[in-house]
Amino acid sequence: MKRILKWIFRIALVLFILAFLFVFVAYWRSTNDCDRLTAAHGNSMKAIVYCDYGLANLKFTDVEKPTPTDDQLLVKVRAASVNPLDWHFIEGTPKIMRAMGVGLRKPKDTRLGVDFAGTVEAVGKNVTQFKPGDEVFGGRDGAFAEYVCPRADRAVTLKPANITFEQAASVNIAGITALQALRDKGKVQPGQKVLINGASGGVGTFAVQIAKLFGTDVTGVCSTRNLDMVRSLGADHVIDYTKEDFTKGEQRYDVILDNVPNHSLSECRRILNPAGKYVMIGGGGPNDNRWVGPFGRLIQTLVVSPFVSQKMGMMMAELKKSDLAILGDMMQSGKVKPVIDRTYKLSELPAAIAYLEEGHARGKVVITVE
Repeated sequence: MKRILKWIFRIALVLFILAFLFVFVAYWRSTNDCDRLTAAHGNSMKAIVYCDYGLANLKFTDVEKPTPTDDQLLVKVRAASVNPLDWHFIEGTPKIMRAMGVGLRKPKDTRLGVDFAGTVEAVGKNVTQFKPGDEVFGGRDGAFAEYVCPRADRAVTLKPANITFEQAASVNIAGITALQALRDKGKVQPGQKVLINGASGGVGTFAVQIAKLFGTDVTGVCSTRNLDMVRSLGADHVIDYTKEDFTKGEQRYDVILDNVPNHSLSECRRILNPAGKYVMIGGGGPNDNRWVGPFGRLIQTLVVSPFVSQKMGMMMAELKKSDLAILGDMMQSGKVKPVIDRTYKLSELPAAIAYLEEGHARGKVVITVE
């Protein structure tokens, strides 16, 4: 037995050393394309890039202007918007992201931004649904730039004529997250009671309006200064979290949409009906654990879910052209209106990110591109 234990220890030690060496080598070999960012003469555009993690490492510089492939369109960006996703990438947190392919020592992808709205300048030869001059909005990596090249069959659709580029740019991630969280994860039905924790944020402002469109009774949780704004979006009830703990009330809910998981799962389960659904939005916040972020809470839900009648889980938005079109119709009809807190110029992106990190933005923070 001693001999067996000794061999097990030796094997475990060797595996540990090999794993350490693998991580060490991978860490120091992780790099990016910052050395190749210099744009070709006469074919450049302004964009935000970052060669190292940290807000101080954002650069507003010249990069090569993209050329659309046969299935893409070239869009001149008029506006973009900031999401928690962006500062997660900028800071490289939670740090487990780095081991999951984002880049151990340096960010693998040096471009930032996803949400955009703008004007089509050119289309690939296989593109038939768009033409130059069309005003569009959607999602594409590297949106903090003067131009992007989304695929025509992916997350891009025509912009409603009655909304601005700034409003359209705020829709993609936040609007789709709210729609999919309520419709697909929460499976909300008319007459149900829905609580939205963080009702005044980017996802929350869309969620309040969409939940009302689905015929539900909506309760929004926000701070004192945002109560009137959340009511104006259609919330039937509002709770000021600075004065009242919503988890200690007597009301029970069919669906809880948790944008800011600042209460334990057991506290949320207390006000959830036996067959209710708890949906945690997966972005997380700057105060989350820097190593695992929202994934720690996800593990909790996975452990608890098999033993309770309530459905619990985390969701991340799946960017879909069809859902963008649905949101476009909602805005065209005036049933949903994006809420914009502040706008910044593209060169001012670090200030926009810093403001978002404070956690008090009302609706969306938008970037204008001139």
